[in-house]
Amino acid sequence: MSTLTERPVLPAASKAGGKKTRSVRRPAGSPPRARDVVKAYVALTKPRIVELLLVTTVPTMMLAANGLPSLWLMAAVLVGGSLAAGGASALNCYIDRDIDQLMRRTKRRPLPAHTVSPRNALYFGLTLSVLSVVIMALTTNWLATAMTLGSIVYYDLVYTLWLKRTTSANTFWGGICGSTPVLIGWAAVTGSLSPVAWALFAVVFFWQMPHFYALAIKYKDDYARAGIPMLPVVASVKRVNLEIVGFAWLTLISSLAAWPFGLSWIYGIPSTIVGVMFVLESHLLARRASKGEPVKPMRLFHWSTTYLTIVFLTVAIDALV
Repeated sequence: MSTLTERPVLPAASKAGGKKTRSVRRPAGSPPRARDVVKAYVALTKPRIVELLLVTTVPTMMLAANGLPSLWLMAAVLVGGSLAAGGASALNCYIDRDIDQLMRRTKRRPLPAHTVSPRNALYFGLTLSVLSVVIMALTTNWLATAMTLGSIVYYDLVYTLWLKRTTSANTFWGGICGSTPVLIGWAAVTGSLSPVAWALFAVVFFWQMPHFYALAIKYKDDYARAGIPMLPVVASVKRVNLEIVGFAWLTLISSLAAWPFGLSWIYGIPSTIVGVMFVLESHLLARRASKGEPVKPMRLFHWSTTYLTIVFLTVAIDALV
């Protein structure tokens, strides 16, 4: 559903060494304060993405352990997973520094704002990534470690360098690395994968399309200016609506598919209710857009985050009960 046969030509992104943005507010030539530098390095890790990944990883580990796993193992996976996500995000910021300075949403990030140098961002991202793999290797097993390494490589080399800039299917294929924390958490506990782990993987995977398409609708002009072929930039409103609604339904179906694999009504009923609400919200956005009415894409974006949090919270509660 995510491959276009024809795309309009988009403006090319400028090079990394291009014009500086106006987001730097300190006097010219004055060194940044230590506090600002620390905040900048934290910002490179995209903490909100790290939080969202952990929301899916911990409940999955609890389900795999049929209760609370070893606190030591949980701490190791949380630290290793956070470092992996943070390192991959920092490398993403390094690679995307040319387009970030062109977009209103990203021009205040540390590299466009010149708070952190590109070289330091690169070293920072590589260091966090290597530490994450080492921690996973020393505390978990080969499967969880291999998937951690694979996720970093896929996100930065396959998605960020290639897919994001070349195809409107970038969100679809990029969803793979955003969903692997579920599999990593399960593998860290059991050393293997199971149908319920794959079902929860599918929930996160399909969820990402309505979630990020809503964001792309909001910042459509930004992506067009940077030459990024996000679906709302290159496809018709009808096509975008079709994918948002279709993937919302697939998200709901995937959550129902996980129910028979060892989960009870504690998971099933609440996840179904919020899943239906998620689908209805996607239909509402699509209907308004198709009628040419003012749309509120961030309403779906924020609700989708709430939806995923509730679903995995019920997974955790089910595992404990």
